[in-house]
Amino acid sequence: MSAPPFMLAPRARILVVALRRLGDVLLTTPLIRSLRRAWPDATIEVLAFADTAGILDGNPDIDRVLTMPARPRFGQSLGCAGRLFKRYDLAVSTQSGDRPTFFALLAGRRHIGPTWPGNRIKRALLGRSVAAGEGVHRVEEMLRIADALGIARVAEVVAPAGALAPEHAVAAPYAVIHASPMFRYKQWTREGWRALAQALTQRGLAVVATGGPADGGYLDALWRDLPAVRRLDARLSWPEIATLLAQARVYVGPDTSVTHLAAASGCPTVALFGPTDPRLWGPWPAQGMDTPWAASGTIQRRGNVWLVQNPLPCLPCQQEGCDRHLTSRAQCLDELTSQQVLTAVGQALARQSEMVAP
Repeated sequence: MSAPPFMLAPRARILVVALRRLGDVLLTTPLIRSLRRAWPDATIEVLAFADTAGILDGNPDIDRVLTMPARPRFGQSLGCAGRLFKRYDLAVSTQSGDRPTFFALLAGRRHIGPTWPGNRIKRALLGRSVAAGEGVHRVEEMLRIADALGIARVAEVVAPAGALAPEHAVAAPYAVIHASPMFRYKQWTREGWRALAQALTQRGLAVVATGGPADGGYLDALWRDLPAVRRLDARLSWPEIATLLAQARVYVGPDTSVTHLAAASGCPTVALFGPTDPRLWGPWPAQGMDTPWAASGTIQRRGNVWLVQNPLPCLPCQQEGCDRHLTSRAQCLDELTSQQVLTAVGQALARQSEMVAP
């Protein structure tokens, strides 16, 4: 531990402020689990955006999730601030931005959060702080907050928990494909996804496709003449997705929140990465990660995760595709071959067979 233990009463109230996207919120759960292990009788609440809160459903370490709109009006922000004011013994900001830091300062009698080295004002206002922007994995960044509190790290990403509705159950051995990231520059080719689905079917696996409510048009065009692909996109809650993934023989998806969830569930996970730096955002294996992801490679493996890249000289650029905008193409993904992905899938399936063999 890098700091003296942070002293709280056993039944203290703790707020974790996590106002980011789905995958980011999921990757705060190792910190939340560290807090729960350190203070098992505390009340732990999380402040999240309304459209990301579902990724925390059924999390046994959280007593309550508070929500606010992703783009709140002034009155909504003011109301949230009033409801939080000094209700907590400890407030933890998981981001260095102004809004999460403000809410942590407002809500907690004591507080902690990340700050950029040059921001002396936030460092002075926060009771304890950790350095932001040091180029480490998001989970490592969260665990450094545990270090600053003087509590033991628990490097486990915690998936949402809940049962899969009977009408969504899949009886046969199956694979899950999530072909639709939030942004175009993280997207693999339609030809690649179709070749993958056909190859999985030939291996005797049922193929289940997931996706969000906004992905229907893209997925209609992708899967319309492949009747063997069972569509469950926009039908599952986050706990149902986690349960579906935990029982799959293999999962394949791009750099998206569902891929992080697959890795956390323990499913053999094949992650297709393009511009994003895996050293910062690579999926975190279910049993933790002793060796960080390398910046680039053809196929890397850590635990139950196989990370696939097309290692062009510019990879990882950490840009929004080749054209630097959200709807841009990404050459590294456009030129990623289905054979390379199938090689990783074969390795993941072989590993899974070894684990279930008598």
